[in-house]
Amino acid sequence: MSLKQEAIQLLQQLTACPSFSKEEEKTAAILADFFQKRGIATQRKGNNIWVRNRHWDEQKPAILLNSHHDTVQPVNAWTKNPFETVLENGKLYGLGSNDAGGALVALIATFLHFFNEKDLPFNLILAATAEEEISGKNGIASILESLGEIAVGIIGEPTQMRMAVAEKGLMVVDAMAKGVAGHAARDEGVNAIYRALQDIDWIQNYSFKKKSELLGEVKLTVTQIEAGKQHNVVPDSCRFVIDVRTNEAYSNREVFEVLQQNCESDLKARSFRLNSSKIELTHPLVQRGLALGLDYFGSPTLSDQALLPFPTLKIGCGKSARSHTADEFIFLSEIEAGIEIYIKLLKAIQM
Repeated sequence: MSLKQEAIQLLQQLTACPSFSKEEEKTAAILADFFQKRGIATQRKGNNIWVRNRHWDEQKPAILLNSHHDTVQPVNAWTKNPFETVLENGKLYGLGSNDAGGALVALIATFLHFFNEKDLPFNLILAATAEEEISGKNGIASILESLGEIAVGIIGEPTQMRMAVAEKGLMVVDAMAKGVAGHAARDEGVNAIYRALQDIDWIQNYSFKKKSELLGEVKLTVTQIEAGKQHNVVPDSCRFVIDVRTNEAYSNREVFEVLQQNCESDLKARSFRLNSSKIELTHPLVQRGLALGLDYFGSPTLSDQALLPFPTLKIGCGKSARSHTADEFIFLSEIEAGIEIYIKLLKAIQM
């Protein structure tokens, strides 16, 4: 069986098995079994699986190949069974097939291609990780110490095999506007909704000065709002949520400080850890991609790239627009092309 056939067969197994974030035990077992049947020493922590190339040499730099095997919940509009793998017109349907099963199995095939080579100029670690969809603490962040020193990582996500050399960060901010309760029929109280609207108007119209060629502007979006319990009571509180997407010119904490300075509402960031990330265009991995004629761009979507303290390149088969949609699919030809490109990326890289 060819590497491409093995990859597609593995993807069929994975998509037929529910693997929601924090519930990836069964797909972790499938992946561990896949490697163990091939005589490859396999390590596991929680629902994270990782393997190393056979001829590991501590004197050589290590390259991480990483993608995730958790999925979101299926949306209601599916017309097919999301866990019944369907091959139809060159497409493989199934939850997680595009995000990011296709990239994961293509990276696994790439790892297998190099696994037995004796004279690689680098070491290879393949990590199939959990909780990516929720940036969970038991995902890749939980195994970084076990992986050891990494020179560079390839993060498998659906980018149509374009190189994402930068990625926007994410910060979620909970806001609370406070007022004074009163009877709606009389001129009493201070309406918390109106106070919230003043802040929301500022958020809607404010522009951060530093823009990025790759990632554009920092984006602020109010995505949730809640206030009031009765039609005749002026609400004394109004809660709203701000979705913040940062470019590489600002840290999440810097953006939060600007919000605090300009909003009357009480603000609380859920986390500051998912900052924007980038890899320099001069990096050997990017230069190798450019030599192969690969395009590059700045990605608006978040991945495990945000949690990694070393340079990473996000690239993978599949299309981002298909992620989290009904009747999710990936073309078999995309997986096959992805394997070929990953192998070419690594074959002549000068570390």
